[in-house]
Amino acid sequence: MASDIRTSELKSPVDVAEYLFSRLYQVGVRGVHGVPGDYNLVALDYIPKAGLNWVGNCNELNAGYAADGYARVKGISAVVTTFGVGELSILNAIAGGYSEYVPIVHIVGTPSTISQRDGMLLHHTLGNGNFEVFGNMSQNISCAMAKLNDPHEAATLIDHAIRECWVQSRPVYITLPTDMVQKKIEGERLKTPLDLSFPSNEAEKEDYVVDVILKYLHAAKNPCIIVDACAVRHRVLDEVHELVEKSGLPTFVAPMGKGAVNETLPNYGGVYAGTGSNFGVAERVESSDLVLSIGSIKSDFNTTGFTYRVSQLSTIDFHSTYMRVRYSEYPGVHMHGVLRKVTARMGKLNVHPGPVIENKIAEKDQHMSQGQVISHDWLWPRVGQWLQPNDIVITETGTSNFGIWETRFPKGVNAISQVLWGSIGYSVGSCQGAALAAKEIGNMRTILFVGDGSFQLTAQEVSTMIRHDLKPIIFVICNEGYTIERYIHGMDAIYNDVQEWKYKDLVSAFGADPKKSKTYQVKTKQEAEDLFRNNDFSSAPHLQFVELYMPKEDAPKALKLTAQASAENNAKQ
Repeated sequence: MASDIRTSELKSPVDVAEYLFSRLYQVGVRGVHGVPGDYNLVALDYIPKAGLNWVGNCNELNAGYAADGYARVKGISAVVTTFGVGELSILNAIAGGYSEYVPIVHIVGTPSTISQRDGMLLHHTLGNGNFEVFGNMSQNISCAMAKLNDPHEAATLIDHAIRECWVQSRPVYITLPTDMVQKKIEGERLKTPLDLSFPSNEAEKEDYVVDVILKYLHAAKNPCIIVDACAVRHRVLDEVHELVEKSGLPTFVAPMGKGAVNETLPNYGGVYAGTGSNFGVAERVESSDLVLSIGSIKSDFNTTGFTYRVSQLSTIDFHSTYMRVRYSEYPGVHMHGVLRKVTARMGKLNVHPGPVIENKIAEKDQHMSQGQVISHDWLWPRVGQWLQPNDIVITETGTSNFGIWETRFPKGVNAISQVLWGSIGYSVGSCQGAALAAKEIGNMRTILFVGDGSFQLTAQEVSTMIRHDLKPIIFVICNEGYTIERYIHGMDAIYNDVQEWKYKDLVSAFGADPKKSKTYQVKTKQEAEDLFRNNDFSSAPHLQFVELYMPKEDAPKALKLTAQASAENNAKQ
């Protein structure tokens, strides 16, 4: 066991837990998600002392999803679990954060350093005296580990973990033993904010890369820009927006990059995802002689089953840790400084307009005859007409994730989805975290689209939304089960069915005040149209829950294409 620091040696003594939560407050966290357990209870007492609010989730997996959604709105989040049973329950969500570059500080309350040293046979252990096994499981899905076993090192480890979480935009893992919570450490360093700046590129190397890029950019006859998720995660949107607006180049987004650019700009051209692209987009992108690809993640669901058809010979890749110009790679040169200098020095470019994407409902889908069912071809353009600037839009893995590709956003929309990790049920927990973050920073609307099958995995988190007086608009797409799985394999298989719930009745069952919530059931286009035109509904005065019924076998075109490609890939021998 490490020795204590003598209080007389400290200028401003603070407890370890107070230091940790104060640092989280300083980087913008206000709500702390998690589930209490006996190894973290004393630490939780310090949350209000640091000006933070305890959220309290229905289970750890939901807490992890909520922390993920919160971080995508606020920039960073924190979640607290207990040793063993709690931290293992959250691992799926933390892995999703690691996969998709989401900065989550995962704090685990652990048994005392004395108990660990003596290998005591404690509850929540494997019964073999090994107290490292669970941390080892988290190691490969965390960009930094901080085990606060020594008060002499605690502040340094905390600061390093939070900085790495921010800069690398990935989860970190911090253990807080019960006997370390109240240990005194130096609080004087809290007066110095953490340095969260990205390290600068070596100037000569950066200038060389910029010159190479400009050479190809000025020679290009038909260049364009594609923006993807890592532009969002690694915080280069200001630089991207300046490049897009100043250059006037046709600009597209990958599915994971939805919301990364202002989609009201005249040079915004829609979603590029290979064969699943918006109408006219694939032809325009694939005919370009130079593509500036910013923060790309070329996964299967982000490219409609690897149908991305852009040659590396005509691509310049901008990333957080390297640049690639055609086949020449420049490690250690990150995109922040490069983007700024390219924009400042590029001058006049050859600009050929791209396609114009509108929220236009096809003529065949415009009819509102009595009893006509809601189709995906009608719904998503209509959603685009209904959305407002600065909305937060969360879409679940499945129909809504692919349907939203057909929606042109107003300015400032924050689109949240989990295209790469793809854990069904993610969106409900994420909605809770995003709605809480929205409440903290200005109460913009938070809107969730989730399928009935996915909703059943994490439905309890609606209870947490009610508990904290959050005001999301929740659309549960009722289409009798797992649509994306049906299109991959087993269209009528029983394993793709779910029990039909009375979904909207859960709002009452979870204890919502009828004056602070409202539920709807929508089964036809006309009923959906009436709802979208309802000003009271659109003003989001309180939590609203919509059962939205759609045919079982209807799905967005991009989902069908991606599912087919996935099925073919799965069948390869």
